[in-house]
Amino acid sequence: MTDTPQRTRPLRVLAAMSGGVDSAVAAARAVDAGHDVTGVHLALSANPQSFRTGARGCCTIEDSRDARRAADVIGIPFYVWDLADRFREDVVENFVAEYEAGRTPNPCLRCNEKIKFAALLDKALALGFDAVCTGHYAKIVTRPDGTRELHRASDLAKDQSYVLGVLDDQQLAHAMFPLGDTATTKEEIRAEAERRGLAVAKKPDSHDICFIADGDTRGFLARRLGTAEGDIVDEAGNKLGTHQGAYGFTIGQRKGLRIGTPAPDGKPRYVLDISPVTNTVTVGPASALDVEALTAIRPRWCGTAPAGPGTYTAQLRAHGGETEVTAELVGDELRVTFTEPVRGVAPGQAIVLYDGTRVVGSATIATTRRVAAASA
Repeated sequence: MTDTPQRTRPLRVLAAMSGGVDSAVAAARAVDAGHDVTGVHLALSANPQSFRTGARGCCTIEDSRDARRAADVIGIPFYVWDLADRFREDVVENFVAEYEAGRTPNPCLRCNEKIKFAALLDKALALGFDAVCTGHYAKIVTRPDGTRELHRASDLAKDQSYVLGVLDDQQLAHAMFPLGDTATTKEEIRAEAERRGLAVAKKPDSHDICFIADGDTRGFLARRLGTAEGDIVDEAGNKLGTHQGAYGFTIGQRKGLRIGTPAPDGKPRYVLDISPVTNTVTVGPASALDVEALTAIRPRWCGTAPAGPGTYTAQLRAHGGETEVTAELVGDELRVTFTEPVRGVAPGQAIVLYDGTRVVGSATIATTRRVAAASA
């Protein structure tokens, strides 16, 4: 990739337009800022549905048409780029493989890393664009030396920096997030879209995995991986029930276990472990989920990798809160210790480290150390 583009001149900007209100307003704001903007909709499905189902899914034919209409209103050129094969290989197949291996992936991070800020950005730069613009709620801060930092959005309630924690400094050098530095509510964004004459002003947001339009993740995985009956057991190995595929469970899950026998203490059971080799799901009390430390692999840094141990806050899921940690990079492995135990931490998830509002970097959780195991 090239060096950081010069910010004192208008840029040639490629605006990724999903067909939703956020990306449409982001593209319009990039135009208002004086940039030369071109809109592009990414066709990520080989067989797109004609219509969305409420707020589920995206990347449908309807979304493509909504993006085109928005580009027409804004007054910018518009194209549709077919990245379906790359998306299937890098995001969908990875998602299935991770669940099959008993891990819990985040496809939005994977898409940002491999599609929007790799495949799309590489193509944009090759065509002479300076930056890719998206509707993410995150903020880029340029330091006096010209380097750029990724920060949480001004409105923390809408912050999406977690799913952008996979971006490295070169990708940040060519990223633009026009919505991230204004503390406006979603209602105000919709009102702005309406003032601009954008028909997507009242379009519902997509809250689900884009390639599982009906929201049934377990059904999607069953169609891909088939069914295989296995046991649900307690911590002592006693059989409590059966399931049709260990891939249909996640660490910390409470609902959908369908165990007929209640726990001796009458309290709910949660998924503690998933063994794809034996096709076994282990359940137990919530207290057994307490994690005090973890190791994470494939670290990606939004700038220079930190040297030595440091104190940070960490976010473990897209809509989760922050928790204080100490972390150190040892070789290619990130070792993290929590100040207070946390629950629901699963291999495959991303951990994103923050220094205040600045995103330091991210890594993929490989192993966890639980309080109960450590004290046994």
